[in-house]
Amino acid sequence: MLRRLGTTLCALVLTCLSACGFAADYDAQRERMIAEEIAPYGISNPRVLKAMRSTPRHKFVPAGFRQFAYDDAALPIGDRQTISPPFVVAYMTQELDPQPTDRVLELGTGSGYQAAVLSPLVREVYTIEIVERLAQQAERTLQQLQYENIHVRAGDGYFGWPEAAPFDKIIVTCSPEKIPPPLVEQLREGGRMIIPVGERYQQNLFRITKRDGQLQRQPLQATLFVPMTGAAEDARQVLPDPSQPRIVNGSFEDAIPREGTEELWPTGWHYLRQATLVSDERSAPAGKHYLSLTNDERGRVSQALQGLALDERRVRFVRLSAQVRGDDLERGATDQQQPTVLITFYDRRRAAIDTQRLGPWKGSFDWQPVSAVLRVPPGTREAIVRLSLSGGSGRLALDDLKLQPADPK
Repeated sequence: MLRRLGTTLCALVLTCLSACGFAADYDAQRERMIAEEIAPYGISNPRVLKAMRSTPRHKFVPAGFRQFAYDDAALPIGDRQTISPPFVVAYMTQELDPQPTDRVLELGTGSGYQAAVLSPLVREVYTIEIVERLAQQAERTLQQLQYENIHVRAGDGYFGWPEAAPFDKIIVTCSPEKIPPPLVEQLREGGRMIIPVGERYQQNLFRITKRDGQLQRQPLQATLFVPMTGAAEDARQVLPDPSQPRIVNGSFEDAIPREGTEELWPTGWHYLRQATLVSDERSAPAGKHYLSLTNDERGRVSQALQGLALDERRVRFVRLSAQVRGDDLERGATDQQQPTVLITFYDRRRAAIDTQRLGPWKGSFDWQPVSAVLRVPPGTREAIVRLSLSGGSGRLALDDLKLQPADPK
């Protein structure tokens, strides 16, 4: 009896120690996330940083992806939906300017994470998750974590939540083609909305303010969000053609001003890190702009991304090409950390299938054309092109990027 009791106590102690160890590990991962992925890139609101530091993102992702919970990446949560990357959540939350008295409507894709981050910052959060199964899971998770000021429902978020309106703030984490009229009606006078608007793979994040019943729009930056489901999504006027994959603004000629600065951001490209649009007609091989990626600390991210439709049933091979120039390019700590252009292929569930690359490059060299014919993996339905130093160091300039169907010969 005593031996069994001792064994049981030992097991309980080990379980507790293990749990504490995992908790401490997640705490450390959140601190790393703040220090490396969020604070260095313009997130300075102390209340937002505190909310990001205290929200257990690993509780909102499937168990199989929890080891990646605090990486700055979108992760699949089922039903073709994803949880937004931590930086995007922090950036949108900061732009929303949440106040303790605010009542906020949040349109989510199903995880409940954005609502959880908002919870300690505002009075009430009303979150509409687009997939019923995911809404139920999100509600259970939020209840287990005791987020008592969050109200959850499933449905087409573009209709809003009229019986709870008006809202002081509205935050949309999925992308309509145009701003849905019900959301405009349900935003109080003087209220603010953060919303990505545009085509399915080409969106811009806007800060909307309602003044005298009219919307004042401030473009913030290019972005990429999962499309909403429902009537508004089905009624899109502009749809991508997965049989004709292409890179938009591959010459970086189209740009918008970055708020509060004279710096320009290239349209069509998102999640820029240590990336600068250079205006120099004399040296740019195509037009007057090119993109420069710079990193002097091995392991740090320097990148620009773009999503696109690509159906392997219609396109078996693609040709990826660019003009590139290198200055003191070196690999990072591993062979994977090298300057390159990557293309990652995703299936219909938005799970990654394979990643192929153009490059890598090292040393210093003048502008030169590069290209490769790549096989599209079976099951591919979309892809993301990533211009990146991948943790390597130096300066990589890119211009005239193109992607098109190709003959394998």
